[in-house]
Amino acid sequence: MAESWKLVLPCTRDEAERIEVEGEALAALEPPPVLMTSERVEDDPDSWQLEAFFDAKPDRRTVAAIRALVPSAADTDADPERIEEQDWVTLSQQGLEPVHAGRFYVHTSTNRGEVPAGAVPFLIEAGLAFGTGQHDTTTGCLLTLDALKRGGANFRNIIDVGTGTGLLAFAAMHLWALARATASDIDPRAIDVVRENAAANGVPLGSGPGRLALAAAAGLDHKLLIDRAPYDLIVANILAGPLIELAPMLATALSPGGTLVLAGLLEKQREQVERAYRRHGLRVASRIAGEWPALRLVKRIRYGAGRTTRPGPRGTGATPDFGSW
Repeated sequence: MAESWKLVLPCTRDEAERIEVEGEALAALEPPPVLMTSERVEDDPDSWQLEAFFDAKPDRRTVAAIRALVPSAADTDADPERIEEQDWVTLSQQGLEPVHAGRFYVHTSTNRGEVPAGAVPFLIEAGLAFGTGQHDTTTGCLLTLDALKRGGANFRNIIDVGTGTGLLAFAAMHLWALARATASDIDPRAIDVVRENAAANGVPLGSGPGRLALAAAAGLDHKLLIDRAPYDLIVANILAGPLIELAPMLATALSPGGTLVLAGLLEKQREQVERAYRRHGLRVASRIAGEWPALRLVKRIRYGAGRTTRPGPRGTGATPDFGSW
């Protein structure tokens, strides 16, 4: 029987919420560990812990990669311990509660529970990629998309940038079933996860209306993503730094009057993110407040020669800066 090992490190709530399951720190670990975070002391943001489970005893390099996820544990002893053999992926999901956000109900295979009447369920397994619905940023995006639909918004060309599990793309496709939809992520493994989740949730893949096209790309740096622009709805649930860096690219890819939904930033980073997008012609239309806010921005409509257009089937059009993605 294969061995099972566990590494436990103290951390803060902020560090726990910043852990990226598919981030660079874990990308080289094969097989990847199963990570679980939890409170050690209720309602104390400085008393959390990170548990990492392994199929074999982790070497020093692996321990260092896990320790790097929680800088506050730098001076803590990191001694892996051998434990009883278990299915840690399944175990990690048993502690997760389903998320009911707007009309959407997100669950794993082990916590389906009773789907509320009228809710749209999505099966998204935990631990595969960021964006399970458990995190406030994902929930904020689901609530924002739901509010847009309830307010009568209609979109025809949608992209989910940094898609993770594909959940937000799936939700947008449910709300605007005739739209062309695209999902991208910088990590090719996340795209594999999206394919699996699409199959599990009956989401059709492809390039036409009502189907989801996929691309692995940094930002929008991919021919498919450029060719499908401009988008009238862009969703980007990533981190504040990349959001600021991507501001020129996302603003250019958004059609005049189009909507941009941003999340992944902390409240203390909000003004800096908003300022980056105001510089590129967007205004904040609404926000969901909280420690992890979700922002809804709208691109101002410009008239005259300065506006950005795309080539049509019978014309060339002007496309300033599109080639710089």
